[in-house]
Amino acid sequence: MASRSVNKVILLGHLGKDAETKFSPSGVARSTFTVATNRRWKDRQSGEWKEETDWHNIVLWESENVANFLLKGKQVYIEGRLQSRSWEDKEGQKKYITEVVCQELILLGGRGDTAGAPAGTAGEFAPPVSMPRSAPRPQAAAPEPPDDLNQGITDDDVPF
Repeated sequence: MASRSVNKVILLGHLGKDAETKFSPSGVARSTFTVATNRRWKDRQSGEWKEETDWHNIVLWESENVANFLLKGKQVYIEGRLQSRSWEDKEGQKKYITEVVCQELILLGGRGDTAGAPAGTAGEFAPPVSMPRSAPRPQAAAPEPPDDLNQGITDDDVPF
């Protein structure tokens, strides 16, 4: 009987730099970028708030158009799987990297967000919604995070 396994990654974070897209010899687009996620906790002994930032290497295949919107500081939601690979550099040294192969990407906004920037999944943008001016506009209320997670965090606290 074969055992079951799962390789699933879900990230919600900010892009550390603009995405870079390259093409394979056969013309397949490969976009790469980094996403920063933060973890914040209160130290039990000192009572001080501490924060740690983790950086994740992301690979997105066959979505050259979305890379134009993947700009430093943008907030993104990523679903994918972990993949580790190795290669030899020019000096013959073996190098290793672990990446998140993105299977779903949702642009959430963030710094430099512009009205009209598409939001959707990788390679597939939602069309603009047209509503008559007289139609009532839905008001989405953002839920408040718990008090222990939002202790005075400002844009200046973000590392990019």
